[in-house]
Amino acid sequence: MGEFSHFSVLLGECIENLNIKPDGIYVDGTAGGAGHSSKIAERLGEGGLLIPIDQDEDAIKVITERLAPYGDKVKIVRDNFSNIKRVLDELEVDKIDGLLLDLGVSSYQLDTAERGFSYMANAPLDMRMDNRAARSAYTVLNEYSADELKKIIYDFGEERFAPKIVAGIIKAREKAPIETTGELVEIIKNSIPSFARREELSSVKRVFQAVRIEVNKELDIIAPTIEAAVSKMNEGGRIVIITFHSLEDRIVKQTFNQLASGCTCPKDFPVCVCGNKPKIKILTKKPILPSEAELAVNSRSKSAKLRVAEKI
Repeated sequence: MGEFSHFSVLLGECIENLNIKPDGIYVDGTAGGAGHSSKIAERLGEGGLLIPIDQDEDAIKVITERLAPYGDKVKIVRDNFSNIKRVLDELEVDKIDGLLLDLGVSSYQLDTAERGFSYMANAPLDMRMDNRAARSAYTVLNEYSADELKKIIYDFGEERFAPKIVAGIIKAREKAPIETTGELVEIIKNSIPSFARREELSSVKRVFQAVRIEVNKELDIIAPTIEAAVSKMNEGGRIVIITFHSLEDRIVKQTFNQLASGCTCPKDFPVCVCGNKPKIKILTKKPILPSEAELAVNSRSKSAKLRVAEKI
């Protein structure tokens, strides 16, 4: 395993907005290189607990090593953050005081060529954040139907040449399975119309993003995780979420708005009959963005957005 380097995006802003209590219980649902987790653990005192969760086997090894100094203040779990309610139940934790999610792919995953996340190096088509999962990029590209692939690339990649790219994928796999990231890059480039060749790298990025999101079901799990976390959160507890593209951010924003609005009755009803009450208040009307200083040292943070809500 190479050096697990992952720049902790919006680190100070996350810690400030978690509003950490020394005796509180906090979950880092995407613990990665333990950058955010380390700063949370530093602030915990008697009775405090941090639960770092990650599904990546390599990340768990790093988290275990880097958080070892904090002893029984930390309980590390290898799982998907979408299972937060089950994780907490198994640890016999009734309520938490904060959840941090740093969504998207980590720098380590991108930079480890054999993981197949990056289009910059030729590697097996994998893209699994959890190597125990059955579905990989190979599965998606070689077994999904043309209609399924077009929907994924349109919806998750917002790629306008999806039909042409999918036609190229289908034609290629009829001859032999598509096995490497390099093969996929060439298929995408050869499928782009000549008038748009200057944009071909952008199309490659979008297709890789779309396939990765499908492999890991990244968008499907965001809203249910937020709802589960709110149900397990003490009053005043904070949810702090970093997103890296518009699809993630839109889901977080919409889910926060739904949980903050309470009543779901039609607007023309004279009185509320649903009885739903607001569960959170939104603390960030506009997302917090990285500072110029952070952008100068980590260009990958340029698309990051931080949204914060508090349980009421």
